[in-house]
Amino acid sequence: MSGEAFDWHEFLGRWQEEWVPRDDLDEEEDEDDGQAAGLGRPGADEALIAAAEERLGRRLPASYREFLAVSDGWHVDQAAGVYQLGGAADIDWFRDPYDMTPLYEESLGDNPREEEVLLAGMWRRALRLETDSDMSHALLDPGDTDQDGEWALYLYKGWGGELPDRYPSFRAYMEAMYRGFHADRAHISDFVNATTRVQDAHVKDARLLALQGRYEVALSLLEEARSFGRPGSAVLLNQLRHLLAPRSPRDYGLLVDDARYLAEILPVEAMTPARGEWRLGGDDHWLGMMAARGAARQTAQAVLGALRDGSHHYAPPGPWGQAVAEAREAARWGATDAAWRMLRDALPRWETPGPLLLAPIGLLADPVLGPLVTPERGREILATPRAGQTGPVPEPVPDLDPPGLAWLTETTANRQSLDGYRCVWVEGIDPAGLPALIGEEGAELSGPTDPRRAAWQARKPHEREGVELWEDRPVVAAGRTAEAWAFAFDGHSHHHLTKLFLSPARRASSAGRAVVVWRDPRISSPGERSAAFHLSVAEHGEELYAFTVRGTEIERSGAIPDALDPARLFRPDDTELDRELRALEALHTELGLSLPRFALTQGSLHTFTTCSWTRAPREGEGFSYVRVGGFVH
Repeated sequence: MSGEAFDWHEFLGRWQEEWVPRDDLDEEEDEDDGQAAGLGRPGADEALIAAAEERLGRRLPASYREFLAVSDGWHVDQAAGVYQLGGAADIDWFRDPYDMTPLYEESLGDNPREEEVLLAGMWRRALRLETDSDMSHALLDPGDTDQDGEWALYLYKGWGGELPDRYPSFRAYMEAMYRGFHADRAHISDFVNATTRVQDAHVKDARLLALQGRYEVALSLLEEARSFGRPGSAVLLNQLRHLLAPRSPRDYGLLVDDARYLAEILPVEAMTPARGEWRLGGDDHWLGMMAARGAARQTAQAVLGALRDGSHHYAPPGPWGQAVAEAREAARWGATDAAWRMLRDALPRWETPGPLLLAPIGLLADPVLGPLVTPERGREILATPRAGQTGPVPEPVPDLDPPGLAWLTETTANRQSLDGYRCVWVEGIDPAGLPALIGEEGAELSGPTDPRRAAWQARKPHEREGVELWEDRPVVAAGRTAEAWAFAFDGHSHHHLTKLFLSPARRASSAGRAVVVWRDPRISSPGERSAAFHLSVAEHGEELYAFTVRGTEIERSGAIPDALDPARLFRPDDTELDRELRALEALHTELGLSLPRFALTQGSLHTFTTCSWTRAPREGEGFSYVRVGGFVH
């Protein structure tokens, strides 16, 4: 509050003028209580307030004192909670009649936050304000104060079993109750007054501002209008919040009941159950909820199924829809930064199908393009003028994919530092042709999917008929690098680079040059504790050169270029990380190899199962097949 002046006469007078009974409150019953004629009472004089303070032994905070001087009590009339605030003669110390203090003190732990300590002590310090409630209490805490000496107010709903709601002052509490009074009545068609007209104008202004890219101003207006329950404010606000936090689910209410918005909104609503995160009764409950909002059950079921199997495509009309299709074609092969640039350039041409859609929300549900919308890019969408509006264009969000291969050494949320990786690059071919070159018999590309999940869910050799236990057939993600190499990448197989390794480089090189890299940082035998690194390069079915480094041991063949000489790259005195980084940088510089980090760690790509990367054991050779915790060793 910082000493800000507040006109209690104007505020309470406006509340009184706008008052109408709730739908669940009989008007005659309310009049019998004497509340229809006046929500408040005449103000208490200074002597009455001072007498209360003397009785309590404390001076009351300024905002509450000023309130009492204007109205000595108030009929709050909330749908659930406190109904009546008493006057100066009615208030008294709460004294924790329910013995809440020990319960809250026991849950503090060893390093409690300051707000937790304050809450635990509040019950015995607090001043009780209400005189009529539904097992609820309005409690002013003199131990929880701000720089202006205002006491925090805690609203405790005893029937809810939840933590109390905290307001920084009595004034803040009353302003929230006033907004709640409006929200409780917003659905009443003839509930129209100066406040509703102002807030409805804010919703209208916010819509235009949002389309102009001034989303921060729009956000503030919509948050206020939403607190008053104004029509349209929640669904517009949720769109802004969703793009600012794209992975958080949002509720779009009855918007699915309008055919103009169905294609955008229903897939977004289905994202949570499609990911298996719906916990309120499963698919049937969700489908029933969508039907209750106006979406045909069969349509909702089809959308949910398409999201689950990855076949859903966001397909809006017009120039924006054409850009979406082109961006998806780029992103499904790994060019996510290029795809985002296509979308960004086309955003001004996006058209809203109706007044309640502010942005292309349906983009979030596309299995290929949705992952591209990071919070930073969500802000970029919102800051870009669209739907025929004009305004300044925001600075482009930087690309997310670093050049080269050095990012493979990073520890990320999706790849721990001890995970290995392996990849086949083939120069100058369409990645759709990779299954024919290095796939197992009958291999086909899947639809775009999460490559990590595809690898984890793949059947193991002992689960597949006709596959020998010694075989190593990884599920790989297919795509195209910025330098036009097709790649097949596996970062989650948990197999080891053993003596039975058979490089697929020759097989992959029938159409041109091919490169195979395998980094295995794990222990693959009791006496072998160092990381292993393999490189092989082939062309037109013939291996040109190769090397494998295990600790200080180097196996090599062919005419290896000086820039890739393993003796130079893998110096004995360097750390394993330095050796790996030097090798990856040389591969990028010498051969032009790279991989798209975002697509492989956060996006969706086509996958397929390759031929075996191990050969059959020869006479006198052995192998082991051990599964521990779902991993193969």
